[in-house]
Amino acid sequence: MSTVDAKLAEAPRIEGAAPHLLVVRAPYYVAVVDGLRDGAVRILEQAGASFDLLDVAGALELAGAVRLAVRARDLHSEKTRRYDGFVALGCVVNGETDHYEHVCREAMSGLTQVALQYGLCVGVGVLTVERVEEALARSGADGPNKGAEAAVAALLQIRAARWLGAV
Repeated sequence: MSTVDAKLAEAPRIEGAAPHLLVVRAPYYVAVVDGLRDGAVRILEQAGASFDLLDVAGALELAGAVRLAVRARDLHSEKTRRYDGFVALGCVVNGETDHYEHVCREAMSGLTQVALQYGLCVGVGVLTVERVEEALARSGADGPNKGAEAAVAALLQIRAARWLGAV
């Protein structure tokens, strides 16, 4: 299914206490990532979730920031807010070198690794595109928004974790 054919994201119902999430953004392409953020915030607010926003330098730093949040909780559990889930937002646009391939692969791999290693609920809204126009089409207020879809994914993982008794 293409982005054009996808139905608009809607917030899932989450039983129990309102979830608290960390939205980590790599705002290298500000207009794109602001659009992704707006989509994610819309879904999180619809779900009644609370959230914090954190900016990092780029897509490669997204997984590291999620890991730092887990580390901070482990080191200072009485002082640090516990996050039920994470939403990672960013955009990588292909350039003239193979740097694009490395950044895309490692950013996605890092987010997958941290989610699996620490049993985290992570929604990924990292666009990997050929042109900025493609990213803008996937991060706008009208139509499908990959930030909104990432927030839905994180919330569904939280719902699954609660249902399975993993949290």
